[in-house]
Amino acid sequence: MNNNRYLSAVMAVGMTAVASSAMAATKVTIGTVNNGDMVRMQGLSEEFEKLYPHIDLDWVVLEENVLRQRLTTDIATDGGQFDVMTIGMYEAPIWGEKGWLTPMKDLPSDYDMADIFPSVLGGLSSKGTLYALPFYAESSMTFYRKDLFEANGLSMPDQPSWDQMKSFAEQLHKPEEEQYGICLRGKAGWGENMALITTMANAFGARWFDENWKPEFTGPEWENAVSFYVDLLGNYGPPGASSNGFNENLALFNSGKCAMWVDATVAGAFLTDETQSRVADQIGFALAPEQVTSKGSGWLWSWALAVPVSSDAKEAAKTFITWATSRAYSQLVEETYGIANVPPGTRTSTYDNAEYLEAAPFATRTLEAIGNADPNDSTLNPSPYVGVQFAAIPEFQSIATQVGKLISGALAGSMSVDDALKAAQSITLREMTRARYYSN
Repeated sequence: MNNNRYLSAVMAVGMTAVASSAMAATKVTIGTVNNGDMVRMQGLSEEFEKLYPHIDLDWVVLEENVLRQRLTTDIATDGGQFDVMTIGMYEAPIWGEKGWLTPMKDLPSDYDMADIFPSVLGGLSSKGTLYALPFYAESSMTFYRKDLFEANGLSMPDQPSWDQMKSFAEQLHKPEEEQYGICLRGKAGWGENMALITTMANAFGARWFDENWKPEFTGPEWENAVSFYVDLLGNYGPPGASSNGFNENLALFNSGKCAMWVDATVAGAFLTDETQSRVADQIGFALAPEQVTSKGSGWLWSWALAVPVSSDAKEAAKTFITWATSRAYSQLVEETYGIANVPPGTRTSTYDNAEYLEAAPFATRTLEAIGNADPNDSTLNPSPYVGVQFAAIPEFQSIATQVGKLISGALAGSMSVDDALKAAQSITLREMTRARYYSN
């Protein structure tokens, strides 16, 4: 690694070892998810500690559902267990407006806020105040095996329909060879299976709530979407699909067992990495599938770093998250792992770099997918909420967690789709009534 180049980049954003020496010894506890980019951040944090020897980083790396539960409990109870929280576009504006997060103000001028995509900053803000710094941003896309498509005389459109995906999956499904037609999230969780299922439901013309905040799970759109999902993944997916989330499907695809996969655009860097993927040179990229509409068919998300007001190490925590989301950090990733592995989706300078576009074959499609996602207009019929794969209201996390378990149960065969959706309707109506969304 070119340390001189890296140190110069750090100094350019106003973060130097001299500044760190003036700080008292401080422990910063970081709660983050066990996705590849965050695990990489943990490994590279040794460089941060060299620059700031008086800041001691303590890592708590958890599976996504567990992380969300731990962070939500900690911040809602003012627990103070974490100094840095890895959260996203759902939590940041809601928690920020409640006064639970430290506003991200007075950042170094060379941090270059103008370089970050406005839609990403907007998704992490409330009423013009930014509450988290974006580590990476993503939409969702279709990954597919070009070699398998060619061998079977198939052609993937720029944006397939879900009906086309089912046809492809049927032709490519060879379970006797451990080759599965399609891999999709089945693991229950509002940010796991419900992220994928909500975008699928959007494409089928569904929405979480009508304009009067009434849930619509027993309507034909949700019934069509969830029935399609259960049939598709149940017949042409891998065994035990109801237990698979992002990381499990990534491992399956990298081992050559998935013909197609619809998931986060950030997976592109791992799928095309020859050190991780057996099929790295055979990956094709298309937009997430549409059906009766393309509205809301691809999600919008950013994993971001925030400092809770309960932290007793706010300045040290802010120093770390500024470093971890800076252009200097991207430079460090480039020099250590290659430019294709730079955290995607946040900075215009990344996509203005011809070297990055050449090294990252997924980059142009990622940018297109992020640009297509509109959290203010994500459903075929008007809806009262903001968000593509979630509804940006405090009650959503609890509701969608319960609904996710029901749909995962239908996928596993423990209940029918009809029963799952009836229960989802009842649960959601009850929770929204308790929250007084209705006048009577």
